[in-house]
Amino acid sequence: MKTTRRDFLISSASVVSAGVVSALAVQRQAMAAQHVDENSPLAKQLGYKHDATLVDAKAEPKYKPGEHCATCQLYQGKPGEPWGPCPIFQGQDVSDKGWCSAYTPKA
Repeated sequence: MKTTRRDFLISSASVVSAGVVSALAVQRQAMAAQHVDENSPLAKQLGYKHDATLVDAKAEPKYKPGEHCATCQLYQGKPGEPWGPCPIFQGQDVSDKGWCSAYTPKA
């Protein structure tokens, strides 16, 4: 079987483009923000819960029913998305239904 230069270049381009697509997929997956771990020291310190209805009002007297991350000034998630960034938990996403003691209602 004789391979021409044209066949070689076409094959090489296919292999390279497949490698680039794979690398981009891996990079995108690695860049996806992780969800805040409720058991992390910062989350425990701030009383963070993924579900605000599970906040212990006795332990967190600042909490008022109806408060949740999506209505907090600090929440940077897009409306309708279940998770979004919060500057308090740098590099991690919080639940739009979550709550922590840094809650500040939107104006």
